[in-house]
Amino acid sequence: MTVSAIPPELPEQFAAEQVSIHGHRVCYRRGGAGPVLLLLHGIGDSSRTWIPAMRLLQRGYTVLAPDLPGHGSSSSPLGDYSLGSHASSMRDLLDLLGIERVTVVGHSFGGGVAMQFAYQFPGRCERLVLVDSGGLGREVTWILRLATVPAAEYVMPALFPVFMGRWGDWVGRFLGDWGIRNARAAEMWRSYRSLTDPGNRAAFVRTARAVIDPGGQSVTAVSRLYLVALIPMLIVWGGQDKIIPLVHARQAHQAVPGSRLEVIEGAGHAPQMEDPARFAATLQDFLSSTEPFRFDPEEMRALLRRNSAAS
Repeated sequence: MTVSAIPPELPEQFAAEQVSIHGHRVCYRRGGAGPVLLLLHGIGDSSRTWIPAMRLLQRGYTVLAPDLPGHGSSSSPLGDYSLGSHASSMRDLLDLLGIERVTVVGHSFGGGVAMQFAYQFPGRCERLVLVDSGGLGREVTWILRLATVPAAEYVMPALFPVFMGRWGDWVGRFLGDWGIRNARAAEMWRSYRSLTDPGNRAAFVRTARAVIDPGGQSVTAVSRLYLVALIPMLIVWGGQDKIIPLVHARQAHQAVPGSRLEVIEGAGHAPQMEDPARFAATLQDFLSSTEPFRFDPEEMRALLRRNSAAS
């Protein structure tokens, strides 16, 4: 199956659908047919980040991209925005849709959710794909660290006023009419635009504080990476990522024997948006050349025992 680029001017596909989970709206986009790819976006983003890649991947796979709680068009309830809570929400979504097993693909914060999903529900995870993932080291951009300082939520309304969202949308349409498009700028604008909504803004702060403190990322999966050593694992990173450094990818690759690392040169923090053709081709090659993981409780217990004995 050949992957080719699709012009960005095509009409948007994958209309948003929704379900209610524990009384709260969870929206998602899906398409295609075949083995299921669960596509998890980053903090302040939404399922829209996956649309360029979904257009390519739907030819051989079912692509499922939810808006995580507090993001996109999903509800922003008060409560738990930890990685574990998000992983459980994704389990519940799969149950409602009648999906048993997935290859879970996580970008940025979504990478942390993907790792947590694999850890909590290994029987439902066929493969693990991390895209410029959080949770692999302390370093992260100062912009996200600022969101975790005390009283940040009281300053953000002035930084992300509602009128800026409407004005920016108009500018985007104007530039688009003139054929001026930039995937990296569009990704940054979507994140900014989402924070002009008060509910999304509050959820963003709670989500950020669940994994980041003023010094950097406060939650790490490094000590548990050995638990995913049995799961086929692909790490994809933008060579020009200024949000989370490339060294995190190299360290994770070294920590998980048998994992694959693909650096997409020229791309920043969102290679699935900036170079969807190469991203989709890389993912497709990984999927076609690996066998789905089958969970064996005895193997997991053996891993835990070996790690305990070595400590």
